[in-house]
Amino acid sequence: MLKLHKSQRIAAILKILTDSPSKVFTLGHFTEMFGVAKSTISEDIDTVRDLLLKTDQGYIDTIPGASGGIRYVPVLSQAKISKLLNKLCIELSEKERILSGGFIYMLDIIYNPEKADEIGRIFASYFFNKNIDYVITVETKGILLAFSTAKLLNIPLVIVRHYSEAADGASVNINYISGTSSRLQTMILPLKALKRNSRLLFIDDFMKGGGTAKGIKELAKQFECTVEGIGVLVSTSEPSAKLVDDYISLLTLKSVEERNGIINIVPNANY
Repeated sequence: MLKLHKSQRIAAILKILTDSPSKVFTLGHFTEMFGVAKSTISEDIDTVRDLLLKTDQGYIDTIPGASGGIRYVPVLSQAKISKLLNKLCIELSEKERILSGGFIYMLDIIYNPEKADEIGRIFASYFFNKNIDYVITVETKGILLAFSTAKLLNIPLVIVRHYSEAADGASVNINYISGTSSRLQTMILPLKALKRNSRLLFIDDFMKGGGTAKGIKELAKQFECTVEGIGVLVSTSEPSAKLVDDYISLLTLKSVEERNGIINIVPNANY
């Protein structure tokens, strides 16, 4: 039992909640930890709730009932999302990022833990109320974005691989055409990776034709699961007709002019 002053309790509660987003804590958990009455903890939580709202870091959700409690919901306001996406566009518009074939270099963005957390927070803001059971992604570049999203939603992450390993056990394999490389590739997922009838959220870094997302939807059917959401960091404006329709793209890559060193990338107006 910790005997702390009010300001110390508030700091501790804020730390505990934000370190475990979407996890439910009972008031009894905090009363036992700090040795104070529930009414006192309720006042502390009201202060934390007000602080989070004022700083646009999400909100505290109260869950009624005997098994209820409180949880930190890491959603962002539309204004903050727009600010983060505009900042990403500026960074991704640097001419040094241009690669042959009309692609842009993004690894320093998607492998940066701080930026990956911001992107995951945007995805979590959109999909929080979709009752998702698993976040799913394909190795390798989308893993950190998917991990950040899964952590914020407090649900497991499942990674689909291109090659099987002995430790996987029995697996399901499907072939699909990658929209980015236009090559036939294989998706492999162990049978024990998903529970039947689960709701999945597919997160990836890039979408061109939508072949990978379509492959994930076909793979989900083999597990009697459904893909309830698709979130990608960047999608291309062409081809305009993707192999999937129901996806959220944070940024749209409209064009890359290799000769002039110009990248036209904008926040998705439909987000």
